[in-house]
Amino acid sequence: MSGKNIHDEFEELKKMLLFEEPTNDYTELLDKLGLDMKTLEENSFSSVELEYKSETGKELSYVYPTDSGFDLYASEEVHLLPFGRALVPTGVRFNIPPFYEIQVRSKSGLAINKGLMVLNSPGTVDQGYTGEVKVIVFNASDLSQTIEKGTKIAQAVLSICIPGKSVNLKMVEAINNKDRNENGFGSTGI
Repeated sequence: MSGKNIHDEFEELKKMLLFEEPTNDYTELLDKLGLDMKTLEENSFSSVELEYKSETGKELSYVYPTDSGFDLYASEEVHLLPFGRALVPTGVRFNIPPFYEIQVRSKSGLAINKGLMVLNSPGTVDQGYTGEVKVIVFNASDLSQTIEKGTKIAQAVLSICIPGKSVNLKMVEAINNKDRNENGFGSTGI
């Protein structure tokens, strides 16, 4: 590091990491961190361990290595009236690692073929929650549906998430305008 004191160096590095001073040249940032691209590539998200307990004994897995999510299964039979909803137990509990969450999403095949979807999609399983994961399933069809025990009901995606303990909520008098400003619904075209 240069002749600056450690506090100044830290503040400069923090600004670079938080992209307060955007740059297209990351060489300086990597140098300050004592890293090189080869080291980063070798150590980046090679794998994450997600511990789980299955009360049904059903093993969870990804079907394809490039899948974003793995399937969740009903641990008991549930009947759904037309346009009805139910809380469907999965019999699964997770030990989610810090800075992650599980997002519970609809299965596209169930949605198109049976009209069954996760009502609050994506549902959130917080890192600190260790109880049984249950899925709010909505029957968007005009037919009664029976979800058999062992049926796929949703998919779970392990996602990086910044927890509340790492966020400093700060109320301000105004929010600075950005390139999009208040252009919301439909502002980018249909």
